[in-house]
Amino acid sequence: MKIIVPMAGRGSRLRPHSLTIPKPLISVAGSPIVHQLVLEIAKVVETPITDIGFILGDSAFFGPEVEKSLVDLAEGLGAIPHLFRQEQPLGTGHAIMCAAEILKGPTVVAYADTLIRANLTLDPDADAVIWVKQVDSPEAFGVVELDDQNTIVNLVEKPQTFVSDKAVIGIYYFKEIAHLKDALEKVVSQKLQAGEEYQINEGILAMMEEGAIFKPGNVSAWMDCGNPQVTIQTNSEMLMIKAAEGENLVHPSATVENSTVIPPCFLGENVVIKDSIIGPHVTIGTGTKIEKCELKNSLIQNNSVIQQLDCSNAMIGNNVHYNGNHTFVSIGDYSELK
Repeated sequence: MKIIVPMAGRGSRLRPHSLTIPKPLISVAGSPIVHQLVLEIAKVVETPITDIGFILGDSAFFGPEVEKSLVDLAEGLGAIPHLFRQEQPLGTGHAIMCAAEILKGPTVVAYADTLIRANLTLDPDADAVIWVKQVDSPEAFGVVELDDQNTIVNLVEKPQTFVSDKAVIGIYYFKEIAHLKDALEKVVSQKLQAGEEYQINEGILAMMEEGAIFKPGNVSAWMDCGNPQVTIQTNSEMLMIKAAEGENLVHPSATVENSTVIPPCFLGENVVIKDSIIGPHVTIGTGTKIEKCELKNSLIQNNSVIQQLDCSNAMIGNNVHYNGNHTFVSIGDYSELK
């Protein structure tokens, strides 16, 4: 089994947090988004992972540290890492074709902007599986259209009239991904009009027209990391899930002095908390120091110093120095506020 992870986007909706680090490498509930996604897929598929292909953007943004992180992730699973570049933002289908040299055999394609909990059961009668989640407002999502045999017969983007409430979450399985490659080769050979992109849906619909059977798969949890407010909510949900699964969320080197920590909270390596009330649903990254604060429902990255902040729903980046008091805080990396 292979995993393909398109992750070349700049994550503009998550700025300022994605200005200095690609969105999939931002830590939520203690570890980077893309690491959690890949590890969850590897955990729940029954076949060993042999290769993982990451489609990256401009090397000026996705540099050596990003490459090393992803190589270590793949090798930690016993898989061969492959790094590809999508130099221009030409769409999801074009991103997949950047990995053309490894598009052969059974493969999971997973877009690295969400976190999941799922049992990725593979239907032996299906040529492909598209994982979906029931949503309350399907008009805001791309959804699948099903026939009476529970087979996917169409993909509809943000339907204004009801088609289904099964939203596509961006994770796909192909029994033989070379068939998608063949379909996408025809798609990307066409000339684009201004503002158009090559999308994976075009390749999938072409496969359906040729008789490929697509079945839906369901996930128990699907959490977005698209903007700061949503990412804070995802952090809270992931902390609850990890606590329920019995994961240890407090590093043994973390120091808590004259403070209360209300679980679930993640405290990273060498975190120091003094004279504060933390939690519930707070993540504090490696080397960060918290003093005279009251925080809940918040996500704070590494090596920051936060003082005198009484706040819910804060998202604070790496290497931030903050001393103040606000009701909502979203601060990017390397900032200083006093």
